[in-house]
Amino acid sequence: MSPLSVTSYLGVNPSRHSRKRRNPSVTDSRVPRRRRYLVCEPRHFAVQYAINPWMQPDVRVDVDLAREQWQALIGAYRSHGHTVDSLEPAPGLPDMVFAANSAVVVDGRVFGSFFHAPERRPESTHYDTWFKSAGFDVHRPESVCEGEGDLVWTGRYVLAGTGFRTTREAHREVQEFFGHPVISLTLVDPRFYHLDTALFVLDDSADGNNIAYYPEAFSPGSREVLARLYPDAVPATLDDALAFGLNAVSDGRNVFIAPQAESLAASVADRGYVPVPVDLSEFRKAGGGIKCCTQEIRS
Repeated sequence: MSPLSVTSYLGVNPSRHSRKRRNPSVTDSRVPRRRRYLVCEPRHFAVQYAINPWMQPDVRVDVDLAREQWQALIGAYRSHGHTVDSLEPAPGLPDMVFAANSAVVVDGRVFGSFFHAPERRPESTHYDTWFKSAGFDVHRPESVCEGEGDLVWTGRYVLAGTGFRTTREAHREVQEFFGHPVISLTLVDPRFYHLDTALFVLDDSADGNNIAYYPEAFSPGSREVLARLYPDAVPATLDDALAFGLNAVSDGRNVFIAPQAESLAASVADRGYVPVPVDLSEFRKAGGGIKCCTQEIRS
């Protein structure tokens, strides 16, 4: 079969889909699951170097605004019944706020990180120490691996990104460690350098397992794989992706999403999910968003 975009493969017209009216009965059938999240306060957040296309060291970060936005995210999680643990930030590590990159946790097992950029490598020690003090054993990868930035647990298997950061060798390590299938996906647009900037899981339950993603962030073969695995996936537009709308977090019903991703929010609402807009625009200066700031602890 020749390479196809997800929208043509599925016969979906995204603009038409976004005009559908929400079905209240579908929304009522969505069941949230309480989650446990690990976060890190942006006390030292800044853009001091450039390791992705979003980072411009000459652009000033409004630290007070970043802290307000981050606190609003924590408040949104807690108001929806989720548990939030916080790690003490360390001076000199401005990207430590992006907790998702520190590890991936499945069934109480922690696969740690080994960052591509030398500037971020000291973060791993701080996160490993937190996990160990919380009673977890931590596996340190031998290959470059950036946690939930590139490793997305779907409830069935791990979707694993490569192309800019995490290596395919790390994908093999992840499969050996967790014993779950790992599906490698190749990212091709440097603006979407981590998998969690191009894709997120809407529902990780056995019955409703589904994702949203931006097809053009992936290689043709990876697009075909995703279309086969998720024929009912929610496709995102480029504008949605550039607004970090796919750097979102879902509890199975409530979708914590960038308010600027209006089309994507409408699409997930059409599918019965409840968008919860949280503005983390200040973090886009470093190439991050809601998911980047959120590590899920799956015990």
